[in-house]
Amino acid sequence: MSNEGLILASDSRTNAGVDNFAKFCKMTVFERRGDRVLILLSSGNLAGTQAVVSVLRQRCAEGDAVTNLFGARTMFDAVRLVADAMRDIEKRDASHLQQNSIRFDASFIVGGQVRGEPMRLFRIYAEGNFIEAGIDTPFFQTGETKYGKPILDRVLTQETPLADATKCVLVSFDSTMRSNLSVGMPIDLICYERDSLEVRWRRRFDEGDPYFTSLSDEWGDGVRKVFRHLPELRW
Repeated sequence: MSNEGLILASDSRTNAGVDNFAKFCKMTVFERRGDRVLILLSSGNLAGTQAVVSVLRQRCAEGDAVTNLFGARTMFDAVRLVADAMRDIEKRDASHLQQNSIRFDASFIVGGQVRGEPMRLFRIYAEGNFIEAGIDTPFFQTGETKYGKPILDRVLTQETPLADATKCVLVSFDSTMRSNLSVGMPIDLICYERDSLEVRWRRRFDEGDPYFTSLSDEWGDGVRKVFRHLPELRW
């Protein structure tokens, strides 16, 4: 999250073992132009996250003022509704999962803006509790995080322009995919401009995408060039 807006991105790979990979979109958008944009990124148990998203969509369709994301007064209220849906699904399914030694493990990153308040970004843990991004923590990750985190730590601040933040996020995914098979294309990306209250820029990067390939190649070449110019160790 920067002063200019939000960058939210997710990969599409799910796996249940080294030989069982599939592709599912992990990004969900709830949008009412001119009023609110809520973007959910999911990770963890696929059946659990899909159930949560389905419950949220159903409640929006039913128009219940208490549980409807489109009726939430603030981003905080919206995030509480997502957490409530997570707990409802966990309460329903947990005992059945435990019989097969499976844990309900679904978590979300939720970002966006409701008219009348600033942009906000939250991370919701599997237990339904959550934290909010701030000055000292301008970004969140969920799922496989360690391989792509160093570039984010070095580049992203609240003053980072959206164009640079977009490149940084994509390079972070490229670094992660090179080191971990559990993360893979397609990559879904949204760039949300502050106070726009609509999704204007959305992109999906599939395998072989010319821009992503060029970005990956130039980043790799640049890293090797910088490495060659590092000072020699004097023994």
